[in-house]
Amino acid sequence: MMVLFTRKSFSWLYLRTKKRRTFFSDRVFAVFDVKQNGVIDFGEFVRGLSIFHPNAPEEEKVDFAFRLYDLRHTGYIERGDVKQMLIALLSESGVKLSDEVIESIIDKTFSEADLNRDGRIDNEEWRCLVTRNPSLLKIMTLRYLKDITTTFPSFVFNSEVDDIAT
Repeated sequence: MMVLFTRKSFSWLYLRTKKRRTFFSDRVFAVFDVKQNGVIDFGEFVRGLSIFHPNAPEEEKVDFAFRLYDLRHTGYIERGDVKQMLIALLSESGVKLSDEVIESIIDKTFSEADLNRDGRIDNEEWRCLVTRNPSLLKIMTLRYLKDITTTFPSFVFNSEVDDIAT
């Protein structure tokens, strides 16, 4: 196995700086690291990056985003998960909101997404939320990846990657 990225090198790629890792870059790394061995090999990288291709199936983007928010790998997105992600994303963007505003955002999210009112968002509820709010997946597409498939179609469509248990 050739190691492509460690958490530190992945963070550098994501942030283009050696200053620090971020919570969000660590989450993306964790979802790419399907084998959960602390490194991302070539196959994991290609599979993870393929989710961001403009032609990737929306279902794969929805699933990736769900796993990004499911911080404890419980199969549910809980209030604490949303709060932790929201605070991290706001902080990384340099935006400061009061605790009341953050709680209000979380309350609105759960009132719209938690259809069975059990205090958590399951995969099907997440899919419904994204269907009603497609802008939630806007960050899941990197337009420049389309150029790569145009330039190197045989690589993208004919490369074999060992199957990874998900």
